[in-house]
Amino acid sequence: MQPFVLIAEDEHSLVELLSYNLEAEGFRVDAVMDGSEVMARLDEELPDLLLLDWMLPNLSGIEICRQIRRKTDFRNLPVVMLTARGAEDDRIRGLDAGADDYVPKPFSVNELMARLRAVLRRTRPILAEQRIVRGAIELDLGTHKVTRNGEEVHLGPTEFRLLQHFMEHAGRVQSRGQLLDAVWGRDAEVEERTVDVHIRRLRKAMNDGDAPDIIRTVRSAGYAFEAPSP
Repeated sequence: MQPFVLIAEDEHSLVELLSYNLEAEGFRVDAVMDGSEVMARLDEELPDLLLLDWMLPNLSGIEICRQIRRKTDFRNLPVVMLTARGAEDDRIRGLDAGADDYVPKPFSVNELMARLRAVLRRTRPILAEQRIVRGAIELDLGTHKVTRNGEEVHLGPTEFRLLQHFMEHAGRVQSRGQLLDAVWGRDAEVEERTVDVHIRRLRKAMNDGDAPDIIRTVRSAGYAFEAPSP
C-alpha cells in the first residue's frame, strides 16, 4: 500500500528534500507551493496526510488548517504542520487550529519520518494493516490474495490495485482521472478509457455468477465501491 502525502511548502529545496525522503519511505508524493492552491488540490484528490508549512504565500498554513477542519469532507485529514515558528505559543496555535502534530524547523529528517508514520498509525490505521475487509470481500496485501465469501478470486496486478484503492475509499465516487492518478500514477501516459477496460475485468472476476456487482457506475462522475454483504 502506498500512502499519499501532499506537501504544502514554498521552499523548493525543502520540497525536493522532503519528496526524496518520503518516496524512499514508500510514500506517493505531490506538492503545492502556494497557500491558495491547497484546498483546490485537496478537492482533486484527498491525501492520506498533509504536510503543511505555516508561512505559505497568499494563505497561511494556520488558516488552511482551520478551513480543513470546518469542511466535512476534509475534517479527518491528518495534518502535520512544518514551520520555523517554534515558540510554545506558536505550537499551541497550530495544534488549536487542528494540526495533528507540529514540527519546528530546522528538523531531523529521520524524526520527521517517524512522526509522520506515528500520525498515520493513529489516524489511518488501515495503512498499517496487511488486510482490508469490506463486507464479504477480503484483500490481503501481504500475499496479494483476494477472496469473496471465502472463495479466492484471481486478479491481475492492475485489477488488484484498482480493488485496493476502491476498498480504501469505500462508498466514495472516484472519477476516471482520480483512478488513473491513484493506480497508474500522475505521470503515466494512459487514456481514461483504459480505466473502463480494467473496471470491466475487475467486475467480471469479482461478480462471478449471480453475485451482486461491487462497482457502482455513477453517470458523468465515475465509479464507487459498494461492499457486498457476507
